[in-house]
Amino acid sequence: MRATLARAALILLLAANAHAHGDEDHSAPPPPPTQAVSPRAAAASDDFEAVAVLEGGKLLVYLDRFASNAPVAGAKLEVEGGPLKGAAREIAPGVYAMDATLAPGRHPLTITIEAGEIADLLSATLEIVAPTAATAAVGAWRNTLAWSIAALLVLAAGVKLLRRRTRKEAA
Repeated sequence: MRATLARAALILLLAANAHAHGDEDHSAPPPPPTQAVSPRAAAASDDFEAVAVLEGGKLLVYLDRFASNAPVAGAKLEVEGGPLKGAAREIAPGVYAMDATLAPGRHPLTITIEAGEIADLLSATLEIVAPTAATAAVGAWRNTLAWSIAALLVLAAGVKLLRRRTRKEAA
């Protein structure tokens, strides 16, 4: 009886992770791994290279010399495009920031740079994708947790019944 109850509990615990899914091609190679990355845009000219990153309500622009990859400190930098328009202030050597709240979509940016006697105009497109995949992963995790809890409750009830039966037989 104990062995049967233990097998039943084991089957329930293992079944918690075996849930139905569909419309998948099991012969296809798995998709490449993805990582959540902040939206970014890059632009370059003969003199400068700029990378714009949208992070935490701020647009950060990393500016360096194209030929040497050295950060450009003390430059005057302005960003314009869609709802963005204004000067970015330097927060570290070669790193400029401005407040930015942008909705999902494609946002063309024009970056005006004045560094010493060199002036340049760079254009890039910042694409912001709306988040969607995270909600499905949370739902699957909750489903697995619910099945695991149910299996543990059935196991606990079985152990209690087994103990009660053993006490009756001993008395």
